[in-house]
Amino acid sequence: MLKILRAGLVATGIFAGAVPAMAAQCGNDGSGFAQWVQDFKRQASANGISPSVVEKAFANVSYNRETIKADRGQRSFKLSFDQFMQKRGGQAIISRGKSMKKNNAALFAAIERRYGVPAGPLLAIWGMETGFGSFMGNQHTLSAVATLAYDCRRSAYFTDQLYAALRLVGRGDLSPSAKGAAHGEIGQTQFLPANVIRYGADGDGDGHVDMVRSRADALASTANFLVGHGWRRGAGYQPGEANYNAIQGWNAASVYQQAIAYIGARIDGE
Repeated sequence: MLKILRAGLVATGIFAGAVPAMAAQCGNDGSGFAQWVQDFKRQASANGISPSVVEKAFANVSYNRETIKADRGQRSFKLSFDQFMQKRGGQAIISRGKSMKKNNAALFAAIERRYGVPAGPLLAIWGMETGFGSFMGNQHTLSAVATLAYDCRRSAYFTDQLYAALRLVGRGDLSPSAKGAAHGEIGQTQFLPANVIRYGADGDGDGHVDMVRSRADALASTANFLVGHGWRRGAGYQPGEANYNAIQGWNAASVYQQAIAYIGARIDGE
């Protein structure tokens, strides 16, 4: 799922105060990427990011053509609801989601007590995003984010994401070698770095927000994201109900919103 479509993602400029007026020069192909990296590294260090963190984070960064290809080829959100459900395996997500809810009952009960978000929409998102953690992406995360920060199409937005990724590296919550989705989405429910900073929750109590290895962290963070986008405890989440707005915050594509609401309701037994 392409997170750029999320209406409720961190707005461009959340880290903009850290970016100097003379920003690294964006480009529309890979020819200027190496120079851009050098310029950005100097800027990041000048803006308070530890030079050692910058060097560690950029050690294996390269221009990611798969990221650019994915960014230019977003088609599944134009499908009808039935087509989308078929393409994304909606019925299989419902079936497995019911089992996952039963097998993780204590975890979902704890999340609902804390955030007021029931299991259904969380399982719908988890299943839709990564097949319940079975595939979280194979693209080098920092390369993906850096490539999109360099690319002129949404340079400012992804520069914010890149600063967030550096903060995550600095605090030990993102490995420089981490892999994820093509736009730099991280973990079991696919958060962009700035959303990990803003909504990341330590669901398992170990002192870190590990979106990859900890399902408790990933699901608590997802619930926290929904709360941050207006989720109201006890309200419904179908179209026209109060919490549907929070689902719209997760992704701006209407067919995706409808799928989350439909799948979630059937997992929750509605």
